[in-house]
Amino acid sequence: MYIFNNRCIELEKVPLTVEEIWNIGLNRGLVQKIGTKGKTPIKTLAARLYTDMKNNPKSDFIKVKRPTKFFLKSLGEIKEEVVVKEVKKEEEKFCERDLHPFLVKFIFSNPHFKAYSKTIYHEASTRKQKGYNKWLHPDIVGVYFPFEDYNKETQSLQETFKVNPFKLFSFEMKIKLTLATLRECYFQAVSNSSWANEGYLVALEIDEDEDLMDELRRLNNSFGIGVIKLNREEVEASEILLPGREKEFLDWDTIDRLTDENRDFKKFINSIMEDIKLRKVKSKYDEIILDK
Repeated sequence: MYIFNNRCIELEKVPLTVEEIWNIGLNRGLVQKIGTKGKTPIKTLAARLYTDMKNNPKSDFIKVKRPTKFFLKSLGEIKEEVVVKEVKKEEEKFCERDLHPFLVKFIFSNPHFKAYSKTIYHEASTRKQKGYNKWLHPDIVGVYFPFEDYNKETQSLQETFKVNPFKLFSFEMKIKLTLATLRECYFQAVSNSSWANEGYLVALEIDEDEDLMDELRRLNNSFGIGVIKLNREEVEASEILLPGREKEFLDWDTIDRLTDENRDFKKFINSIMEDIKLRKVKSKYDEIILDK
């Protein structure tokens, strides 16, 4: 597979995402030569690339970030302006809501969350005086159900001991996080996540700035909002950079206000109650994109 990756990039002579490498291999008839039988060959491809760059000091692969693409050292250096053009071109392709399906998939598959999600459309809220609902609505809400982790007897015992196995999450989505935008983005997440057990600020791009990370750690320590770096190319490679601080008690006043103000959030709450009664997930949440 090392030769396969190398050959595909060598043929195109430009930085490529893992998906682009795989598609080029398909089109060029190279896939048959590697004989992969895995159900998720693209993930295997990505894992091999990352492993080679990490463990092989003589690796010929380099990573071009934003978005993540791979190139060969043997093909020479990539001019900075080429990388900048790629970044700008990529940013023009999507908005924050285009990223929601990727976040939905991550928080469903990640063992920390294992949550079902629902997008909250701000425009679905009751119209109020300007500024009244500012920073009230999260972008995505999530719920963890214990149905697949505990048998019915254990769940009944939890009810007897008044142990709450359910968990609610709140997510604020941003395309890019910089030192200049950090405080506004973070406190927006603080404001619209107060009702949940855990709140998170999610960004596709986070500047590699030590001052930014220091400030993120300080804010996380003070206010407890976690930080997730979303990987659009390889969702499973997304990272929880800072965990959210779990709150034992929910903010019922804010939950009540959100239920009253926004029909999407009201549907979310009703779905949770229906599924808890049935002890199985039967309600409709955001669709989870499965690997092909």
